[in-house]
Amino acid sequence: MQFETRAIHAGQEPEQVTGSVNVPIFQTSTYVQDGVGEMRAGHDYARTINPTRTALQECMASLEDGRHGVAFSSGMAAISAILSSFAPGTRTLAMNDVYGGTYRLFSKVLQAQGYGFEYADLSDLETVENALTRGPGVVWVETPTNPLLKIVDIAAVAERAHSVGAVVVVDNTFASPYLQQPLALGADIVVHSTTKYVGGHSDAVGGMAVTSDDERAEALRFLQNSVGSVPGPFDCFLTLRGIKTLAIRMREHCANARRIAEYLGGAAAVSHVLYPGLTDHDGHDIAARQMRDFGGMISFRLRGGRAAADAVLRDTGNWSLGESLGGVESLIEHPGAMTHASLDGSGFEVPDDLIRLSVGIEHVDDLLADLERMLGAAG
Repeated sequence: MQFETRAIHAGQEPEQVTGSVNVPIFQTSTYVQDGVGEMRAGHDYARTINPTRTALQECMASLEDGRHGVAFSSGMAAISAILSSFAPGTRTLAMNDVYGGTYRLFSKVLQAQGYGFEYADLSDLETVENALTRGPGVVWVETPTNPLLKIVDIAAVAERAHSVGAVVVVDNTFASPYLQQPLALGADIVVHSTTKYVGGHSDAVGGMAVTSDDERAEALRFLQNSVGSVPGPFDCFLTLRGIKTLAIRMREHCANARRIAEYLGGAAAVSHVLYPGLTDHDGHDIAARQMRDFGGMISFRLRGGRAAADAVLRDTGNWSLGESLGGVESLIEHPGAMTHASLDGSGFEVPDDLIRLSVGIEHVDDLLADLERMLGAAG
């Protein structure tokens, strides 16, 4: 089946009792057993198993062309579980441009528990090869990266990482399963904040890990149950609802982003536009090869520094000033002061003249009109 069909049907057979075309919200904490140890299809307790969550897990596994999906209460919970499935002392080679919350988890929580981390520009294969000589157990990739929109060649990095026995994890949140298939490119585990494009409506928080490795999936399910960081059935229901329109939403996100990136490239107040869909982007050719389209995320830098950024963000019109991304509404933010504030003191802080856009699916002319007015305030 094609992607659009799987998004609507994978893991979502009509409910058996009534024929409901939507997976019900199984709002229960426990299940009756027919006798001691005689569970109905393995259902004993809702932290361990819930039919709404099972449907979401099966659907996401299908969309990522994996065998196993494991759902969590947030993207950060999914990331924490993945790293915790490796023994303390495991070293991770991570992209040096990652979400601020990811860096905070790595540096402030997991490092104190004995895990090791090295950060490098994984978009440079020579840098990758050099870093791999130090024997990491995990290679952590974001592509496109957050917030600088760098592109990592997943297949090339996976091939090199596997040659030294490292496991490759790809955070696919910025691309979504519709635009990019990391497992098909050689990754071992894919992680999502389903809060973003997968859910797509800014109304549910969740995370997902997908893999085709049976042992890794079992380890993740063990942590899911033991730690208890599971999404509630209503959030799973909302995420499944969002998935049904993922393909058509992503097409509109991408179309709007292309128009906006082209406009920003000619704006006097803008010094740099970071969008892989532009042919002068360093990672354009790789993105064109490994992605279906270039996504709805854009970052740009202003000629007037932080003062100009503050002026632009003072009155944002249809662009909601806020953290997060991937919803139907357009969002704008200052990464250095908002989503990536936890990078302060890390040695790779984001530029203070950088603005990040999550381009929504409003009419692009309205979004462009607001941007033109906002950039006029930059002086």
